[in-house]
Amino acid sequence: MLADQLPQRRSILVLPGSQPRFFAKAASSTADGVVLDLEDSVAPAARETARRAIIAALPAHDWSGKYRTVRVNAMSTPWCYQDVIAVVEGAGAWLDALVLPKVNHPHELIVLATLLDQIEAAHGLTRPILIEAQIETAAGLAQVEAIAGSSPRLAALVFGPGDLAASLGMPVLGIGTEDASYPGHLWHAHLVRIVVAARAAGLQAVDGPYGAFSDLAGLQSSAHRSRQLGYDGKWAIHPRQLDTINAAFSPTTAERARAQALLAAYEASEAAGHGALRHGGEMVDRASVAMARRVLGRKI
Repeated sequence: MLADQLPQRRSILVLPGSQPRFFAKAASSTADGVVLDLEDSVAPAARETARRAIIAALPAHDWSGKYRTVRVNAMSTPWCYQDVIAVVEGAGAWLDALVLPKVNHPHELIVLATLLDQIEAAHGLTRPILIEAQIETAAGLAQVEAIAGSSPRLAALVFGPGDLAASLGMPVLGIGTEDASYPGHLWHAHLVRIVVAARAAGLQAVDGPYGAFSDLAGLQSSAHRSRQLGYDGKWAIHPRQLDTINAAFSPTTAERARAQALLAAYEASEAAGHGALRHGGEMVDRASVAMARRVLGRKI
């Protein structure tokens, strides 16, 4: 599965492409990945300048250890094809993936993948540039299973809470934040549907941003919920969010110790010719082993 071949990305820092003064700091940050943005954080009049800044920044900075992505504009806009051609022709050798926002239908990814095929062939790019699909509309959520299986270039599904809230008509103003008046987890149903579609297709699942960047307690709660649902990581919109997100998506010392003890107990039982066993007041079997290995495989 493609998800297992990719580096784990607990935190993904999103940077406006029109603000290159932030790039050097982002390159040396604790983020596991970066998104250099050409979409919502960039004014339409600044998009051409932002493209040039991103093309210059990808080879200029030391992004070692960071998964490098660029978010282009949606397929329904007049800027998408120019974003893709300019960025991939100009800096494709330093790029891991493109993020396509507001994906409504599988054919959008097929078109983008075909365009990437042609650009890579024309410019001798031997390492395929992957695609991440941002699910942030009612149409996209309704088609998420088909979207997830639409292209071998697709590496991840990314939840977009702000635009999804607007698309669904939800009376909320905070991006990805909670509403204390709602009796439950406001984003639960949408997060679950996206992560199930991602895992069924062998993709990573990435939670979207938490807009209240000064509310680290709220961010911690949001990231913890996402990790509990199976998400790989979460977008950050400010460097101060990175440590909170990294911690939330890393196994604790207690989790690692419990997982290691569980594996050791099962392996001893299996070596003795047995299978399931009682360990720590619980039944342990092959499913328990899979869960423990998943915990131990997470980045610290």
